Amino acid sequence: MTEDLVAAKQALRAEIRDRRRTMSAHERDADTAAITEHLKHLVAARGVKKLSCYLATPTEPETRPFLTWAYENNIEVLLPVTRDDGLLDWAIANDTPDENIGLFGLPEPTGELLGPIAINGVDLIIVPASAVDKKGVRMGWGRGYFDKTLGSMGKRPPVYAIVFDGEYVDSLPREVHDQPVTGVVTPSALITF
Repeated sequence: MTEDLVAAKQALRAEIRDRRRTMSAHERDADTAAITEHLKHLVAARGVKKLSCYLATPTEPETRPFLTWAYENNIEVLLPVTRDDGLLDWAIANDTPDENIGLFGLPEPTGELLGPIAINGVDLIIVPASAVDKKGVRMGWGRGYFDKTLGSMGKRPPVYAIVFDGEYVDSLPREVHDQPVTGVVTPSALITF
């Protein structure tokens, strides 16, 4: 059963990667603007003062305009840095985060590392995803960094995943370690479960 789940998730991730690679620049720009507005609304509605987010890869929904807005509005943002031990470290974002390419080719901030438990002080967590279903099941990219982080938190603030519209689906395969999210942000909607 587990092998079937893993294979199903791998096939779905490959399909999503292919779809994302074929998006036009115009589609990406329009989706970025819409997602940024939803994220601003989410932060304002929840009175967030400190959050964690991520630096998007070229095929992910873009987060940098939102990060710029957060900085301009005095919201502290922690950005993840991958570690060899499977954990995420965190660095504080500034107005234009200096970036490195980290493990697995992911963009990461270059600031001072705060340690894995720094995320415990945030009011909101924004995570990447390949897809999210209507029950709050999030499918990442298969390395488990965010699942480990979320699963280790004693008191977890709201967690929202960002995906494109076609990646918010009815149902996803779920393994025991997969951590649910509180909501999803797409270009068309901000949904809380």
